[in-house]
Amino acid sequence: MGRTLILTDDLGRGDRLVRSLGGGPSLVLHDLYGDAEPPSGSTLVISDVSALTSEAVLRLRRALAVARGGSTPFLALIHGNLGRGEIQATALGATRILPASTAIAMLLNAVAALGATDDPTSVGIGSLRQCAQEARAKFTVIFRGDKAPAPTIVDSGTAIVNRAIRESKVRDWLNVVASFDDQTHRHCLTVAGLAAAFARTLGLNDADSHHLTRGALLHDIGKARVPITILNKPAPLTPEERVAMDRHPAIGHAMLLDGGYDALTLAVVRSHHEYLDGTGYPDGLRAAEIPDLVRLTTICDIFAALIESRPYKAAKPAREAYAILERMGTKLDPDLVRAFGRVAIACEPPPYRASA
Repeated sequence: MGRTLILTDDLGRGDRLVRSLGGGPSLVLHDLYGDAEPPSGSTLVISDVSALTSEAVLRLRRALAVARGGSTPFLALIHGNLGRGEIQATALGATRILPASTAIAMLLNAVAALGATDDPTSVGIGSLRQCAQEARAKFTVIFRGDKAPAPTIVDSGTAIVNRAIRESKVRDWLNVVASFDDQTHRHCLTVAGLAAAFARTLGLNDADSHHLTRGALLHDIGKARVPITILNKPAPLTPEERVAMDRHPAIGHAMLLDGGYDALTLAVVRSHHEYLDGTGYPDGLRAAEIPDLVRLTTICDIFAALIESRPYKAAKPAREAYAILERMGTKLDPDLVRAFGRVAIACEPPPYRASA
């Protein structure tokens, strides 16, 4: 392992961090508020800054410009408000973000993996469960009703999902996410994982795969403004509650409209409940009016809802869920449904096989 550079605003705390990481000449401590420039050529940069004020962010940006090469991983330790810290760290280009209170064993694993790999986006930075927990933490920041999420934090969460699916089985991702307690968070992370797997099945390039997974992660953002009593109701919704729930695509679209999002992502958020035969909502779109990216997300969304357990229904096996997609006929794109069969196969152990 090469040199690890630690940028700190408190040398005493920085010394304790160095000792926690095992000490030795490979760990170099740099005072963020000192006069000297940080050394270049490190294989890993860690920031341990207690208060990410505007001054601290400016100093970190300058230090990183000197210390960090184009592929050098950057681990940001966040003190205080994790949501705000994640946004700031993501804007600084962090490869990995952890709370400063993280257990030392987890921190050691993260440091060892980041310092040892030539690919800082590899899922090898931690277990699949930890990747899912990171994606969940990102989604907690994303899924807020008071304002639209910053595109940078959404892109960071999207990258976590894509690399987890790229280097593991989609079935394992679904099993980990199923343990999360918040139903809406669980559903969106399930849909995003399915979308990432679908993109790989279709042979999409990295940019298109990112685009699809990003839209899937955001598709239900409008539910952030639906009353929690409706979202978490342990029974089927009343007609009045269903009307309120069905407003979420339009609400999500309005939330993101001025947030710097592209037209296709906005279309996914607004139109993921549209059907090719015109029976969907909120706009009753038909056939050619529905972009392919939306069609892909809709298939993932329906399948996810079917295989998830809810307080008022049991989860369906993947084979039954896929059969329901097939029976939806002209509501969905039949070619894309057939292609999704390979994803459905991957969601349930053999001997299940989706129809060709």
